[in-house]
Amino acid sequence: MKKVIPLILALAVAATACGGSGAPEDLSGGSLVLYSGRSEELVAPLIERFETETGISVEVRYAGSGELATTLLQEGEGSPADVFWSQDPAFAGAVALAGMFEPLPDEILDRVPDRFSDSQGRWVGVTARARVFVYNPEVAPAPPTDIWALTDPEWSGKIGVAPTNGSFVAFVSGMVLAEGEDRTLQWLQGIAANDPVIYDGNSPIVAATDAGDIAGGLVNHYYLLRLANEQGSVTAVNYSFPSGDPGSLVMVSGAGMLSTATNRDEARRFIDFLVSDEIQAFFLSEIFEYPLVEGAGTPEGQTSLAELPSLDIDLSDLATTVDRATELIAEAGLT
Repeated sequence: MKKVIPLILALAVAATACGGSGAPEDLSGGSLVLYSGRSEELVAPLIERFETETGISVEVRYAGSGELATTLLQEGEGSPADVFWSQDPAFAGAVALAGMFEPLPDEILDRVPDRFSDSQGRWVGVTARARVFVYNPEVAPAPPTDIWALTDPEWSGKIGVAPTNGSFVAFVSGMVLAEGEDRTLQWLQGIAANDPVIYDGNSPIVAATDAGDIAGGLVNHYYLLRLANEQGSVTAVNYSFPSGDPGSLVMVSGAGMLSTATNRDEARRFIDFLVSDEIQAFFLSEIFEYPLVEGAGTPEGQTSLAELPSLDIDLSDLATTVDRATELIAEAGLT
């Protein structure tokens, strides 16, 4: 346990810098304590719907996923939480590695492809966010053939990165798992030497790319879709790196039930609700993330989930490399 807490604190720093086929059956009441790393603005309507449909009252604690994971580890067996819903797999993975989740039933896990959940069934993926290279075809060279091409001189001064953003740190964590520390540091140093434009998050990278201020940047796929929804149209496009490329990481939000949960039936019902057809459709239409249940659809203009390139790693293992990833980013001179 003591070795995990410093890791979660590092996760928290990185983060702050940046079922059934239908609805659950009606219940005769009950309660649930949810720790939500997903923002209140985003998920409060879903929680209200769950309460209305089931009669279960939900007490929610909203905070960053890293902060909540730290809290869970500090609370230990005395935690009041029944469910932890994490924004990123590294946070869910850290709680899982600490032995604080109870494996979920197969009827929930089977709703989602194995690669998008914990390999031991301790948490289930709810939605996916794909790492992409967003670029402006009017000002950019041809899209990079792979993540390594971004260190070529033709991209000097033309790309945006958000090195302290949680999703960038998670991406580098995946690179450490797939390529090792030396190769990852070599890539980070190459990016730093190419004089990138530094931003504090994905949204300004996408806006700058669409405006033609930079040629492109490393972001999550849905930021461009949200900008298009706000503006009506965009010039920029998303590019997916080839399969197996470290740039093709697919990150998921994940939910798990605490092994110390008091409201166990209610906790299972809530997680089942998140992977129901109706709620998966909400994630697609309202926030432009990939739903994980088969047949739920694909964000407009994006590669389907089945065809989407993905880094072949156990997502829970991101928790074991995120602290080192943060150190390598700093060592390369990006922070």
